[in-house]
Amino acid sequence: MLCLGQEVNYEESRVPSYELPDVLRTESGHQVRSVADWERIRRPELLDVFSETMYGRTPREHIPVRYRVIKENKNALEGKATMRQVELRFEKNGKTLRTLLLLMLPNAVKKDIPMFIGYNFKGNHSTINDTSIVYSENFKLVRAPDHSDWQPGVQASRWDYHRIIDRGYGVATMCYHDMYPDKEGFKEHSAAALFSDFRSAEDAGDYWQAIGVWAWGSSRIVDYLETCDELDKNAFILVGHSRQGKAALWAGAQDPRFSMVIANNSGSGGAALSKREFGERIAIVSSIKPHWFAKNLDAYHDKEQDMPFDQHMLIALMAPRPVYVGSAEKDLWADPRGEYLAAYHASPVYQLYGKIGLKDPYPPAVHDPIYQDIGYHLRAGIHDLNSYDWFCFLNFADRHFRDKK
Repeated sequence: MLCLGQEVNYEESRVPSYELPDVLRTESGHQVRSVADWERIRRPELLDVFSETMYGRTPREHIPVRYRVIKENKNALEGKATMRQVELRFEKNGKTLRTLLLLMLPNAVKKDIPMFIGYNFKGNHSTINDTSIVYSENFKLVRAPDHSDWQPGVQASRWDYHRIIDRGYGVATMCYHDMYPDKEGFKEHSAAALFSDFRSAEDAGDYWQAIGVWAWGSSRIVDYLETCDELDKNAFILVGHSRQGKAALWAGAQDPRFSMVIANNSGSGGAALSKREFGERIAIVSSIKPHWFAKNLDAYHDKEQDMPFDQHMLIALMAPRPVYVGSAEKDLWADPRGEYLAAYHASPVYQLYGKIGLKDPYPPAVHDPIYQDIGYHLRAGIHDLNSYDWFCFLNFADRHFRDKK
């Protein structure tokens, strides 16, 4: 198969020999043997590497925000849920960004509700067939001119609200275009434009791009959820599919308020090992979506073996919090084996904390999920987010938030 003039490898026999950098060896060559050294030396080093080279540096500037509940329906999902729509209005440097957050809360649970947090791809209305859902300003900018494939409920199969609510969990979702429209020429409408360095630093090699902004936006959702009394502040579960799986891992690496991080079909720049040179490689994804990654990553186009880091190090940054990787058997583009191996090679950091990672270098069979402190499943089917994925995510969440109480 060819992609943008580049051959895409889907054959295990063509995976090159590679050597992964040691996640527990510092840049000075010191072998990390304690949690203290991991947290004091190695973890900050890795955060800096990913900031400098892959995702860009997240600005520390504070952006003021106001919250406003614009609609509430206490009888959603046949009376099982309260559906709340909340505007998050960010304002700074003469610019305003209005984003819309959709909450689904189980009516059967009155307090300490654990929450799944994640972006949707085609508007909040795409997650459920309900005409009361308000369209955000950025969604209106990027939708297809004829509105085809952008109708209410068009991606409801990706949001198994009934199953999630029945299990006693809530959901907070926002259209990812609200934070950074994933379309050429719309950067002015992103959260990045609110920051003082938007013009002065945007050409720097380590300037943050879309994945960094989406990760920042996930943390801003948590800021709002922390104001909601009925939620369990120790059970914020970040879940991301595909490109948002990449952003979820980066958000989780930076923000410890995410008690659990789930990356589904996240591929290159997400959970998959780059050095395997399988499926979606860095040069390909950067060519398709040049606004996703920091410009410094371009130095490793077709030079993955020169990289001083790989994605097992990103997954390790979640430790000791539970982390879960979901793969699909036919999603060779995202390299399911590479996703599993990255999680496997992150396990030594979890072991430092006395946690249980992945013990076997060989991936499990289809529909044979692993629910340790690092979790994983390989399901049948294609690149997607479906009810089986949610079934596994909920089981993993139960193990860590319910079974241990």
